[in-house]
Amino acid sequence: MPVLAPVVTTLSDRFHYAPPAAAQQARRILVKPNLGYPVGPPATVSLAVLKEVLRGLRESSPSAEILIVEGVCSNVAFDTIMAKVGVPQLLSAGMQLLNADELELAEYSNRSPSPVRFTTMWAPKLLQEVDCCLSVSALKRTQLKGAPLISASLKNLYGLFPRAKYKARSANSRGQLHRPSVPLVLQDVYSTLGHYFAGGVVDCTEKFVSRDWQPDRGNGISIGQVIYGDDLLTVDRTACLVGQEDIPDYITALESQRRS
Repeated sequence: MPVLAPVVTTLSDRFHYAPPAAAQQARRILVKPNLGYPVGPPATVSLAVLKEVLRGLRESSPSAEILIVEGVCSNVAFDTIMAKVGVPQLLSAGMQLLNADELELAEYSNRSPSPVRFTTMWAPKLLQEVDCCLSVSALKRTQLKGAPLISASLKNLYGLFPRAKYKARSANSRGQLHRPSVPLVLQDVYSTLGHYFAGGVVDCTEKFVSRDWQPDRGNGISIGQVIYGDDLLTVDRTACLVGQEDIPDYITALESQRRS
């Protein structure tokens, strides 16, 4: 059985975010939304869900500095994408929108006893300088090498890794994080950055489904739910069940590793 942690499933139109304990009266909170493409939901998280997360954080921590950090995966500029999807209109006093590719970096150790590929990974130093990190993602299914790839709160962390260090053939993406495969590298991502995240939110208002590998071109299937909790793996597992998707191998492997 997987490690159990509190998880909430609620109707999208009744979503009222209750932040994890780490966000209560925090001084600095980092929010990583899934907004890396110049398109709206369900390819990216809906503004309604992100707005409710920010409201809940502000209510629980009235004086906190809330840092919204994303790294885009497109040839479109960060500022252009954020304006197109409407993020600036959500910002109020004490909130900042930051480009992950422009932040100071730190080298993070992989805590896994058996790293898949990366024994260390580079990501913003800011993760170490806040009281609480949260992943706010969409639920997405793409196809890679003929197999489905489920993206939710854990896969959302890909946007934190600098393209300058992890690019391959395209400077716009993080091709190095696709080798030997995304499901395998996700195990390194979790064992490197996962422990910094006190919670995750998965927007399942619509499930995004792509016919191929493209994470910004596909169709939406109505589900009408939002999943949130204080453990990324449990949140993602629940989102898969709600979205009628098979539990990804990377989640099963990480749960097994965590129990050992």
